[in-house]
Amino acid sequence: MKLGFLLAKLALLTMATTVSGCQFSTYLEAGLEEVGMGSSPQPTTPIPAPSDSELSQMEQRVHELVNQYRQAQNLLPLTIDPRISDQARKHSEAMARGEMTFSHDGFEDRIKAIGKSLSYRRAAENLAYNMGYQDPVNQAVEGWIGSPGHQKNMVGAYDLTGIGMAKNAKGEYYYSQIFIKRR
Repeated sequence: MKLGFLLAKLALLTMATTVSGCQFSTYLEAGLEEVGMGSSPQPTTPIPAPSDSELSQMEQRVHELVNQYRQAQNLLPLTIDPRISDQARKHSEAMARGEMTFSHDGFEDRIKAIGKSLSYRRAAENLAYNMGYQDPVNQAVEGWIGSPGHQKNMVGAYDLTGIGMAKNAKGEYYYSQIFIKRR
């Protein structure tokens, strides 16, 4: 096997959750690619954290790619709402710092916080993390498109979204995208 290829294809794990009214369901794709996970070398020097500006540009790129996909499906684009992005970003940062596992834990709390300033009918969340890719944003969005649960959220009857990203010292990028349908 080509070790270089395996190391370049490090894990992409994505999760999707949808909540509608009082019902809560979770979809978890068992899509962890275990290529190179045990044999990837640990960085010998700290990986510089991206600036807030770089992360904002990457979040904007996620938004553009998701809306391009929606447009290709003849759907209206999603509008970014900073209140939603704030909750998504806090979740990504907590996962990147290791304060919580890569999961939808706290999703109901994030939605309740959004609901304090925004009346909504439905909400959903897509998560991803990856590292070692030339274009990590494209890799995450392509992973969502290829996953039935994530793709369902991406093309759902939502009108607002928020996107938050974080990167840790290991070089792992964490993505949270929350989808909202207003009342």
